[in-house]
Amino acid sequence: MAARLLPLLLLGWVRPGACTDPPGGGWLAGTVPEEPRCTVERADASLTYSLFLQRFAFSRPVILGGVTDNSAFRALCTREKLLAAFGPFPVRLSTANTYSYRKVDVPFQEYVEHLLKPQDPARLGSDTLYFFGDNNFTEWGPLFQHYVPPPFRIPGTSPAYSFGIAGSGSGVPFHWHGPGFSEVIFGRKRWFLYPPDKTPHFHPNETTLAWLQHTYPTLPPAQRPLECTLRPGEVLYFPDRWWHATLNLDTSVFISTFLG
Repeated sequence: MAARLLPLLLLGWVRPGACTDPPGGGWLAGTVPEEPRCTVERADASLTYSLFLQRFAFSRPVILGGVTDNSAFRALCTREKLLAAFGPFPVRLSTANTYSYRKVDVPFQEYVEHLLKPQDPARLGSDTLYFFGDNNFTEWGPLFQHYVPPPFRIPGTSPAYSFGIAGSGSGVPFHWHGPGFSEVIFGRKRWFLYPPDKTPHFHPNETTLAWLQHTYPTLPPAQRPLECTLRPGEVLYFPDRWWHATLNLDTSVFISTFLG
């Protein structure tokens, strides 16, 4: 019981802004080049709920800027603070392939200090372990209480959080599921998206980095996905059943709100 109170106590001691955090939260910057082109529509805080439902909720993705302020949550997600609060607790890692069948439990500190490395381009997705989701809410709940989710919902759905940290060059290849939001807390994350009726050409065990290097350059312009790079504070909304793949340009900290 005392061990489970540790994150709550440590997070309670943190006062965002009371000290100077290292650049990028102490997470390693990456060397994966950034594509400046963004073909996903953007919207700012002037977007109303009715317009969100009318223009995006059921039809196409959108990047939201300035709709929430998660500076307090970001202050809790530095490398130092997360290690202090959650270091000994187990996290469940998934393989970074389309179906993520294999799961491995390791202490959070072991993942951060020994497994959180830049992606080897030659490594298959089934051999790459990735921390995203499968969060124990008894242990991680005190952190999630500080997160401010996007203000929009799809009627008839309920939100569920998935928190993750992944190394530069890592990512999940193309897959689809229900609608949701994804916000970058630290680092940069590149997204590739196709509508439900346009199945992308990919191998489910090939990493996104390998797909970007080998398949993406061969695509005619008309067959390229919608794409954009998210930076801290930006939120991507993806509709139901849209194909999407991700690529972390830096060591990235991110959180998704799935609408189930």
